[in-house]
Amino acid sequence: MNDSDPPLSPTAVRAAGDVWIVFSRLRRRLRALDGEGDLSPAQAAVLKRLSQHGPASASELAAAEGVRAQSMAKNVAALEAAGLVERHPDPYDGRRRPVTLTERGREQRLGDLRARQAWLARALQEHGGEEELRAVVTAMALLDEVAQS
Repeated sequence: MNDSDPPLSPTAVRAAGDVWIVFSRLRRRLRALDGEGDLSPAQAAVLKRLSQHGPASASELAAAEGVRAQSMAKNVAALEAAGLVERHPDPYDGRRRPVTLTERGREQRLGDLRARQAWLARALQEHGGEEELRAVVTAMALLDEVAQS
């Protein structure tokens, strides 16, 4: 923050703190559910990114996830050893070896996603009414905008 930035409102400061705490708790809870087994959060993020955006090089994955290329190379190697991703030479650039999901990787990602979404949808429905659920949808749109800025 610099001197030209407008001052933060108490509400914005509280919202930021609350989001941080709730997301941390929710992430721990979702990770505790059965699904991706022994995968680290970084490895699970690679599966998610490949599932959503298609093949990518390890360096592209590292840049997208905001980690060092060496760290991503280790994650990709672990996923490859588990049979969840594979690398093939790029027909246009022999130096490039895009990472793609295997069928097993797609099935694991989809099964895990469905299980976590089902748990969260049930929990949200049990704890909130329609108006509160619509407020969550609105808040998620704002948080997504912030995350992509």
